[in-house]
Amino acid sequence: MSFIQIDLRHTTEPQESSPSHSRRLPPWFKVRLQTGPDYHDIRQTMDRLKLHTICEEARCPNVWECWNARTATFLILGDICTRRCHYCSVATGRPNAVDHEEPLRVAEAIQALNLRHAVITSVNRDELEDGGASVFAETIRHIRRLIPSCTIEVLIPDFEGNEAALAAVAAERPDILNHNIETVRRLFPSIRPQGKYQRSIELLGRAKQMGMTTKSGLIVGMGESTDEAREVMRDLRSVECDIMTIGQYLQPTKEHLAVARFYHPDEFAVLKEEGLALGFRHVESGPLVRSSYHAEQQVSGR
Repeated sequence: MSFIQIDLRHTTEPQESSPSHSRRLPPWFKVRLQTGPDYHDIRQTMDRLKLHTICEEARCPNVWECWNARTATFLILGDICTRRCHYCSVATGRPNAVDHEEPLRVAEAIQALNLRHAVITSVNRDELEDGGASVFAETIRHIRRLIPSCTIEVLIPDFEGNEAALAAVAAERPDILNHNIETVRRLFPSIRPQGKYQRSIELLGRAKQMGMTTKSGLIVGMGESTDEAREVMRDLRSVECDIMTIGQYLQPTKEHLAVARFYHPDEFAVLKEEGLALGFRHVESGPLVRSSYHAEQQVSGR
């Protein structure tokens, strides 16, 4: 296994449009690129089966660590999103037709990689009547059939509030149902203009009523106050959300939202303590944390 030290300032430092452009990234923003056999196995499997991962599309800084631990987040329903969120690097536009063979190929990849835990997410497909919920459900069914021992987490869009779409996914009993809130109530209209803060909170509440273990994620550093971040945690707990992730926003390109500020690791530690005190059974909080980071550990609440 080869090791190369990567400094994220070369790929994710805010550009000239950012007020933080003149600052160097804090010293804790370094990751180690590890190109070992597990990493290459995942890449080759994804290429062979013509699958996408959010790890690559969203430029996740943990891709090397996770892939070397044989963990990857599958991106279904194509790689073009119908929404344009101002923090996200996934391509936006008019998606291609739904590939109805994709759910089986995802299950085959999980089987080939011998994964113990699989995370399935998607782009938004607002042009579809059910937002793609039936494809999530079909993917879960194929995984259960081919790899019954594999635990499954789905990271779903809001389905524009379609309760039947949510119910279709919940009926397949994923081990964790995740829907990311992403930002605070005040910033939602400007950062996620095609979403609604309260709609996302209510989706998580309905999922809990359907018997799901629920999860959500918050990205900080986009202009919120710490008190607003705490309000998000309280709102999530008001609908009995079980698991929360908190990570630092990093500007993908100069066309995206600028970084407002970088939280210190100690601040992430405080937010984790406060989240646990509110009743979350697991809080993953840190500068490089993303929604699927250490996801396998969260199934059992470790």
